[in-house]
Amino acid sequence: MKTIGLISANYKGEGFGELTENRTLASLPYGGRYRLIDFALSNMVNSGITTVGIISPYNSGSLIDHIGIGNPWSLGRKRGGLFLMPGSLYGVETGGDRFIIRDILKNASFLTRDDADFVIISSSSDVYNMDYIPLIEAHAQSGRQMTMVYKKMPRGEDLAGKGYCLEIDDKGKVTALMAETSGWSNYFMDVCIANREFMLRFLDWFGALEYRDMFDVIRDNLDKIDVGAFEFRGYFGKISNTADLLQVNKGMTDYGIRNEVFCNPARPIFTKTQDEAPVFYTPDSDIRNSTISAGCRIEGKVEDSTIFRSVNIGKGSIIRNSVIMMHGDIGEDVVLDNVICDKYVKIKDGVKIYGTGDKPIIIGKEMTI
Repeated sequence: MKTIGLISANYKGEGFGELTENRTLASLPYGGRYRLIDFALSNMVNSGITTVGIISPYNSGSLIDHIGIGNPWSLGRKRGGLFLMPGSLYGVETGGDRFIIRDILKNASFLTRDDADFVIISSSSDVYNMDYIPLIEAHAQSGRQMTMVYKKMPRGEDLAGKGYCLEIDDKGKVTALMAETSGWSNYFMDVCIANREFMLRFLDWFGALEYRDMFDVIRDNLDKIDVGAFEFRGYFGKISNTADLLQVNKGMTDYGIRNEVFCNPARPIFTKTQDEAPVFYTPDSDIRNSTISAGCRIEGKVEDSTIFRSVNIGKGSIIRNSVIMMHGDIGEDVVLDNVICDKYVKIKDGVKIYGTGDKPIIIGKEMTI
């Protein structure tokens, strides 16, 4: 049951402001040392998938710089390996779409030149650690054309407008994709497995609808396409806006989530490594429930926050419910509450900035305030 992987990174997401102005959502920094695409890539290679294609956007500079030829994921190889493929502009500009048919059609050679039985198709901006082997086995045994992965989640504001929920019959067949449900919902995780030959036929059937998202078309043709469902029961961090980014970063400080996602020796999360000196804490520093990365100098108070590499936090400063990305320079007596600072941000002495959990303040790359 040979399986290849196809990751869509050609989408921008809405509500990220300056954070995605010059980068794709897939290359957004997360958790002090990772990028969001690390999870999609690691899930695949940890499941034995050694041929992975990434559909990239026009602003793929940061993505290319991060993944290179795929060496951190052991994808720099002669057979198979990592394929970085161009996407269309549609996927970048359309807010809710993840899998524009034109993107797949434009790179159909990735499917035609391989003899794999199946292809796992995934988005690139969610945080979870999943073993795909049970999914592959379940799909092969089902005999269906496609199997969609879902997570049972309570329906509410957290899921509103963030994709599809599945209606599943007693035989495990997906009978509807819905944007609105009530109570507990079968939330589609933007990952599926499909027969490779079916995907090629799908492109032939619906190639004229190249401007549409693949799952919008599947939703309208479930009477013709045999789609099954597979439940994922682990932690799933959905990142659709800056409020999600803050909340899912806080998951790094939850021991249960951290152990599941990052501490499984059989399924490590790989990333591009950068060597730094250990964190330097002064006697006056105060750290509570936070993630602090190597290379930092901390003289102030940090609470419920994520601090990336090589950040300086001055004496008397308070960083609370915030994310400070690489090489930030926070002066003395600064207060940042529900703030996300991009790379190389400089905050002068005495500055106080307050956001909220629902609407954090974004400070763009290399800004000085």
